[in-house]
Amino acid sequence: MASPLLFRTTLCLLMTGAAWVPARAEEALAMIEAPALDIADLHAQPVSLVVTQPAGEPSTAAPAVAEAAYGPPAPDNGRPAKRDLRTFSEQVGAVKWEVGGIAAYMTVINVKKMTEVGTRGFHFQNEGWFGKSTLNLGVDKLAHAFNTYAISDILYARLRRKTDAPSAAVTAAVLASGLQIYSEFFDAVKKSSGFSVQDVAFNTAGAALSALRNSVPGMRDKLDFRLLFIPNSDIYTFMGGEHYEQERFLLALQLSGFEAFKHTPLRFVELHAGYYGKDFSGPDRDAGKIPQRKPFIGIGLNLQELLFPHPRSRAAKIGRGALDYFQVPYTAVHID
Repeated sequence: MASPLLFRTTLCLLMTGAAWVPARAEEALAMIEAPALDIADLHAQPVSLVVTQPAGEPSTAAPAVAEAAYGPPAPDNGRPAKRDLRTFSEQVGAVKWEVGGIAAYMTVINVKKMTEVGTRGFHFQNEGWFGKSTLNLGVDKLAHAFNTYAISDILYARLRRKTDAPSAAVTAAVLASGLQIYSEFFDAVKKSSGFSVQDVAFNTAGAALSALRNSVPGMRDKLDFRLLFIPNSDIYTFMGGEHYEQERFLLALQLSGFEAFKHTPLRFVELHAGYYGKDFSGPDRDAGKIPQRKPFIGIGLNLQELLFPHPRSRAAKIGRGALDYFQVPYTAVHID
């Protein structure tokens, strides 16, 4: 895949805005598709007569005609009513533009990379898992899981604007996995890489975590999968081993999601478990350093509960949503 910075920045913008961007195109479509009122229907409508008179007195007032309601119901909050999209194909059709946009983005960045590194025939490449002999100690595999997890959540957020179908989370996960496999086929013809079964496995794992988190009631309030960037001497390294050395992936268990802690000070506490690698970049290996794999646990500050406990404005919702996916540096204590 091309520049991780470009890809992650795009994902960040999509993730934090996917659930709240106004669907103007959908609203316009709903207005166009709304059934026109037939004049004949008006004559078929029963007319309600409301007669008001004091008790014991003859009626002298003319009967009042009750106002008849007609036409499509007004959508809530200015949005079109959700549809009953039960089948996989119907749900895919509901997010076809989002899927197409992500696919187009992947095409552009991969074609650019192919022109830089060159191509050859379709081939596989065994990249390994988390062994010390692997290029990035498995950190790149967690990056694949996170990227697919994020894409799945983007598509799920868009689907939730259009349907309440319980299968929407699975549909989003399947589409995200498919998009990542599409991107992997580009890697399969690049000289510098190849089709990696390990990448596909972690893509699937990330999509499955998204589906599970979006399907099990209350799980979104309890568990996050996040990316933590640790600044280095360059603040941010764009590519290569130095880039992956800055990344730490973690699962955050938020005590605020549990009823027992929801109204106590412990709602500001999170429990973390994660993984990162150290001393595996090219310069580190050239210097004779031994690559180190670093699982960790820790305790963190729940910034969502502290900063955005009850978000109402769009900015507050976006801020809280971003913290679902990105861990702010130096807001937790981790032990390797």
